[in-house]
Amino acid sequence: MNRTQRQAWLDQEDARVSGTIRKHGWAVELIGFGVCSTPGCDCKPSEVPFAYTIGLFGMGHPELLILGAGMSTSHNVLNDLGKRIRAGEDLIPGQLITFKGWQHRIIPEEVPNPGDIVFGANRHYQRPRDASVPVLQLSYDDLQGRFPWEPGYAAPKMQPRPGTFHV
Repeated sequence: MNRTQRQAWLDQEDARVSGTIRKHGWAVELIGFGVCSTPGCDCKPSEVPFAYTIGLFGMGHPELLILGAGMSTSHNVLNDLGKRIRAGEDLIPGQLITFKGWQHRIIPEEVPNPGDIVFGANRHYQRPRDASVPVLQLSYDDLQGRFPWEPGYAAPKMQPRPGTFHV
């Protein structure tokens, strides 16, 4: 893809994200699930797929990030929490969050290196990497109720600890 084609694609992406935010209040960016809209992308899944919101920062709330969950689960969790935030709920680090219809619990944690991850959100808000929008990583428990920082957690590679993950 040449420079002009890339700029045209970025302009279309910007319009898509802005339109979704206007319609719903936020957008969900899915990365590494083998789905890519970038022309010329080889669409190979990343080692740790992830998803994050774009638009919650405009509501005065950090963006949300979930690592290692399936595409549908990631989308559903971020949309559920986006609706809660739009309704006035404020998620805070260390808070235990539960869901109807999903057996896992989540604890939000501050991400110390959001500029290494949420490129789309920073592009939307025109923020440089070193002045990134704030992000909360949604760490979820395994089927035995253990969180990633607890001994015996089932899949530590799928939920890297905040600050250790970057794209």
